[in-house]
Amino acid sequence: MSFFPGNDPLPGDAFACDAIENLIIPRSSDIGGFAVRRALPTAKRRLVGPFIFFDRMGPALLRAGEALDVKPHPHIGLSTVTYLFDGEIKHRDSLGTELVIEPGDINLMTAGRGIVHSERTPEKLRGHPLSISGLQTWLALPDDREEIDPAFAHTAKSLMPTFDASGASGRVVIGGLGGLTSPVKTYSDTLYVDLTLAPGGSFPFDAEHEERAVYILSGEVEVAGDRFAADQLLVFRPGDPITLSAGAAGCHLMLFGGAALNSKRYIWWNFVSSSKERIEQAKEEWRTGRFDIVPGDEEEFVPLPEGR
Repeated sequence: MSFFPGNDPLPGDAFACDAIENLIIPRSSDIGGFAVRRALPTAKRRLVGPFIFFDRMGPALLRAGEALDVKPHPHIGLSTVTYLFDGEIKHRDSLGTELVIEPGDINLMTAGRGIVHSERTPEKLRGHPLSISGLQTWLALPDDREEIDPAFAHTAKSLMPTFDASGASGRVVIGGLGGLTSPVKTYSDTLYVDLTLAPGGSFPFDAEHEERAVYILSGEVEVAGDRFAADQLLVFRPGDPITLSAGAAGCHLMLFGGAALNSKRYIWWNFVSSSKERIEQAKEEWRTGRFDIVPGDEEEFVPLPEGR
């Protein structure tokens, strides 16, 4: 979606477990008939590696007649990442891209100096009950790439490396882990891994990446003797080797992180930048209609929020 008027998550705090730097409880909002849980940013934790925004969509079932309709809206200074577990979303953008993303595929849309996009339920699925489940994340671009030309890349599920051993299976969505490397292009060190642990299974989360976190999608995970339930975000201390262990029911996790950015990032609405002045410029450009239009979706748009 990349645009949700949801609530900010609860502030993260250091947990008693020495391995965990922040434990974050996402705030849930009902957006168009399904729940969205926002885990980043928080007051005490703005980023994990380049990840500056982390939303969990659903899982939910939309009734017949309901649909997902995120109208055209702008971005600067970031890459949006769409990753689905269930359902389909039709993406259009101001570059002329038009395609449907399916579960396991990834859409990486790099805004750079500016892009506009919409995300809607495909026409063929409208009028029927719709299931939707997935993640929406933003990657802040490094200092020297914030104003690059916008770009879009779709990577099919079949192209991502997978692993399955000792009760741990998964897919390397972005970056590299355990000798496996995703073909998805990134602009800084980035890690994004879809991991499932069988009942009683475990997985070593080594400290090869500067900043690391895990979002618990389902089940319970144990870290250093402490158990954590679904829909919690655990941010680990740098440099510490971690072992993730599943309970009796197993668990589904998203591992993510990467290298810390070299400078502070500001975030306002859909804009991310190292410069407050650049965000003000983007606000004025959207207000006065100077962003490009989305071919095939020109009739509607999300207005600039007032009073923010």
